[in-house]
Amino acid sequence: MNYMAEIIFVIILLFLLKGFLPVKGVKNISIEDLKNEMKNKNNQMIDVRTIGEFSRYHITGFKNIPLHVLSQQANQLMKKRPIIVVCQSGMRSKKASKILKKLGFKNIMNVKGGVAAWR
Repeated sequence: MNYMAEIIFVIILLFLLKGFLPVKGVKNISIEDLKNEMKNKNNQMIDVRTIGEFSRYHITGFKNIPLHVLSQQANQLMKKRPIIVVCQSGMRSKKASKILKKLGFKNIMNVKGGVAAWR
C-alpha cells in the first residue's frame, strides 16, 4: 500500500512540475529582449489578458486577444511571422504559446514575467 502511495505522489509531483517547464519550441524572452524585439516591425505582439486588464494598462503596440478566445481568433495572426505573447505574469502567455504551437505557429516568444515585469 505504501508503494502505491509513493507512485501516486510522484505522478502528482510530475504533473505539477510540468506546469513550470518551458514549452518546447517556444522561446522565453526577458523584458530587455522584448524591448529589442519590439523594434522589429515584422513581429506580431499579442496580450492574452482579459479586456478589462488590457484596458487598465497595456504595453503600446500589443493587440489584445484574451486567452479564452485565442483559438477562435488566431486566424487574425499570420503563422509565418514571429509572434510575441504577453500576459500579467507569464502563466497565461505560456498557455497561449502552447495553443499557438498546436495551431501551427512556429516562431513564438513568451515574455517572462509579463506586464508586471515591464512596469
